[in-house]
Amino acid sequence: MIVLNDINIIQLKGVGATFARNLGKLGIESVYDLLFHLPFRYEDRTRVWPIGGLTGGDTVQLQGVVESCRVVQSRRRSLEVTLADQTGVITLRFYYFNAAQIKAFEKLPVLRVFGEVRLGRNGLEMYHPEYKTIDPDDAPSSDTLTPVYSITEGVTQSKLRGLCEQATKLLAKHPVKDWLPASLRERYAFPEINHAILFLHYPPPEADVSALLAFKHPAQQRFVFEELCAHNLSLLRLRHQFQSHHAHTLLAKPSAGRRSQVEAVIDELPFKMTHAQARVLREIFSDMGSSKPMLRLVQGDVGSGKTIVAALAALRAVENGHQAAIMAPTEILAEQHLQSFSQWLQPLGIHVGWLTGKVKGKKRQALLEDLRSGHYPVLIGTHALFQDDVAFASLALVIVDEQHRFGVHQRLALKEKGAATGYVPHQLIMTATPIPRTLAMSAYADLDTSIIDELPPGRKPVETVVVSEGRRQEVIRRVSLACEQGRQAYWVCTLIEESEALQCQAAEVTFNTLSESLPGLKVALIHGRLSSAEKARIMLDFKEGITDLLVATTVIEVGVDVPNASLIIIENPERLGLAQLHQLRGRVGRGHQDSFCVLMYGVPLSSNSKSRLQVMRESDNGFVIAEKDLELRGPGEVLGTRQTGLMQFKLADLQRDAKWLDEVKDAGALLLKDVTAANAIIRRWLGSKVDYAEV
Repeated sequence: MIVLNDINIIQLKGVGATFARNLGKLGIESVYDLLFHLPFRYEDRTRVWPIGGLTGGDTVQLQGVVESCRVVQSRRRSLEVTLADQTGVITLRFYYFNAAQIKAFEKLPVLRVFGEVRLGRNGLEMYHPEYKTIDPDDAPSSDTLTPVYSITEGVTQSKLRGLCEQATKLLAKHPVKDWLPASLRERYAFPEINHAILFLHYPPPEADVSALLAFKHPAQQRFVFEELCAHNLSLLRLRHQFQSHHAHTLLAKPSAGRRSQVEAVIDELPFKMTHAQARVLREIFSDMGSSKPMLRLVQGDVGSGKTIVAALAALRAVENGHQAAIMAPTEILAEQHLQSFSQWLQPLGIHVGWLTGKVKGKKRQALLEDLRSGHYPVLIGTHALFQDDVAFASLALVIVDEQHRFGVHQRLALKEKGAATGYVPHQLIMTATPIPRTLAMSAYADLDTSIIDELPPGRKPVETVVVSEGRRQEVIRRVSLACEQGRQAYWVCTLIEESEALQCQAAEVTFNTLSESLPGLKVALIHGRLSSAEKARIMLDFKEGITDLLVATTVIEVGVDVPNASLIIIENPERLGLAQLHQLRGRVGRGHQDSFCVLMYGVPLSSNSKSRLQVMRESDNGFVIAEKDLELRGPGEVLGTRQTGLMQFKLADLQRDAKWLDEVKDAGALLLKDVTAANAIIRRWLGSKVDYAEV
């Protein structure tokens, strides 16, 4: 029996070693891979559209007579061809052209063209459309929709279409197995797999064109469902693998009628915890009281009080005689946690350790020895916690802050830190970036979710205003006025460039300018290239009111808490995601006074940027903002680059296909019962990417 998975792509006609390597970049190594490299959209070349009925954004096939042809000298030299039919006129514009093309167009032939219609300076235009000279009586160029595939350098659409034609002929002789249970196919009226593959590579003339173009056809939705299932299954399998280990059972430890240490800290807090904090803490403690490792995600909007919840979870591990590790993505956030945890835990005689990449030499060795001996029940740090030589006496809880900055691999690597004792640690994942429901259900399917959906009483909403950089002097006067009234302010500098050096340089220029413009104020500068000690000193001065205005890069995005700061200016906000802007805005509004956020944008501003800044003006709800961020930027951008290996869907689109997420969750339980089917579906859609599940 011939299995298409075993037929190497190089056995197909027209595939040499170089072409096979290029196909490999698309994950195509066998005929089977090729068949599942399905079109992500279609072009409709089955009919000719009237020019008079077009609008910008249409991708269509047109037919008309060339009325004129001329070379135009503007900002860029271009060839301008006017094409007309009985209903209207459109301009075809070519920036790359030659004398032979000009000569051909000057004969005023009848053309059939295909491309995207845009609104240009002369009305409707097409830039570099596909075109050919035809006889006026020629029929449309295709009687089926034309598939469009994901391609890469060295792989053209026409070559890929030719290969798919060879592959579908082999499929007719050697059908593939349908791993989707018949019960699911019947429930959702999905077609059988071989029929669906042939249909999508070559939609017949009678196919529902509008359904295919909208990606709503049952054959497309069948594979969307299957791909979402593959992602969900891979994460569920990950969860099952993780929870097959044993964790320490961590229960409340009151002694001889006295309160537990957790209760003692809660009673001594200068504020009353919200109902939402108390509810989430109960959920965490319930998980930690089990011998199965906890896998819980805690979401909470800016200022909702996640840190005290994390500290109390760590304390529960410590009062049971074990250790807790807290990992943050940046030093400045790790430092903030160090201060908070120390404030709550040191009065109980609990030593809090500190480890980042900058802790070196003898100091590091001493810390690691103290950690192994159990001298430090709590360790706070950055990704330095992952390093091989970091060993614990008895690690029972790992808290990961801002999980999306790390990714699945790194989070799971920490489970090995408890392996020496035969137990894996409970995991608590925290984020101040609310995650849209669709992302939480797909990217974090291996985690239970808790939401702190209540802000502490007395928190006032921050008023957000949007101004252009042309009003810079007015904004500077506003800063001066706020500081004269005893308030403090942040001025945040952003840059497109990834280079930290350039970001710091830009912040230094702004710092110098503001220091000159505001001679009566104490202005300070903080950025990522300063030492930990310098950053700590600068932040302490700001917190204690010694500094009036703090100029910063986005290092202050999360964790910094200065109640007297009531004004934040964010330069070039159009360069940041909405979630990041919401985080920065959360640096103010922590006291009882009115607080303001000024978004000072650069001109010109794109319509997309205008929409995003409008969302910031209209909403202070992190979950609403997160949903809009997903809509405008897509899952990869929202989750961050380290998480997106999980999210690179071939066919599925989280917004378009969100209706399937609940169904996929239900289907996961059914599919997991058949290990062979589950593995086949995961391998089909994730291929080698599934290897992260072995971490």
